[in-house]
Amino acid sequence: MEKLSIVVPCFNEQETIPLFYPAVQKVLAKMPKVTPEYWFVDDGSNDNTLIELKKLHEQDKHVHYISFSRNFGKESAIYAGLSAATGDYIVLMDVDLQDPPELLPKMYKILQTGEYDAVGCRRVDRKGEGKFKSFLSNQFYKVINRISKVEIVSGVRDYRMMTRQMVNAVLSMKEYSRFSKGIFAWVGFKTKYLEYHNVERVAGETDWTTHKLFKYALGGIADFSQAPLNLAVWIGTTSFILSIIGLLVVIVRKLIVPGSSILGWASTISIILLIGGLQLLCIGIIGRYIGKIYLQVKERPIYIVKEKK
Repeated sequence: MEKLSIVVPCFNEQETIPLFYPAVQKVLAKMPKVTPEYWFVDDGSNDNTLIELKKLHEQDKHVHYISFSRNFGKESAIYAGLSAATGDYIVLMDVDLQDPPELLPKMYKILQTGEYDAVGCRRVDRKGEGKFKSFLSNQFYKVINRISKVEIVSGVRDYRMMTRQMVNAVLSMKEYSRFSKGIFAWVGFKTKYLEYHNVERVAGETDWTTHKLFKYALGGIADFSQAPLNLAVWIGTTSFILSIIGLLVVIVRKLIVPGSSILGWASTISIILLIGGLQLLCIGIIGRYIGKIYLQVKERPIYIVKEKK
């Protein structure tokens, strides 16, 4: 019998937990050679998520939970769940059933061959999702794959089953600012991707607003690419060259046309504002990277556990 650890991050999911557990159990019944181990991570929920998890723990001793002292974010919950998991294989799932449990037997069977170290899942469409959010998501994958050496498959979910070796490699990365999709790709290992059509939440509402997703994407780019820093260097170099050319034009015109003056107060102010804006942009880019360094060197814990069973 091999142990399969199921890591499930939760934030305000009191409605979905009672639906998630029986749905997964129904699928696991078709996997008799596997002993399940659940690790639900309550990421500082404000509703009755923890109460629901305690009920499950009393019902099934294979169900464990970790409760944070406050909301630390999904990435911290993922790290906590992977750290607690003791299985030979570990699968990461969302509790809203947007990750179809029906794929678990196929994922397990693929890993059993020994040919792959992980099986990930990617959506082939975004039916039911807002068009603007879908557009931004698609553009994010295009951008990060062009400016980063780490390739992230478009439409890939956090939903994946991994071997113990790969999970240990992921846990060896202790960085405070975490972007799991990038980390899973960076550690390497051979991964096979299963495709499926988008599934909507079974209950409740997602906490991932467009604004939060945009911030998350910017964090991912900063974590796995130096392109923004190179952009700042390029902007500074271009501005310097243009200013030298402009200065030469003024000097040559003054020498060729005695008594001439350069008119255009409005254009001059516009140029000053443009250069000032570019400088602030570059400082902001550099500041974002410095901020990540600052958070890392303080060595604060990635999460704080209030209760664990």
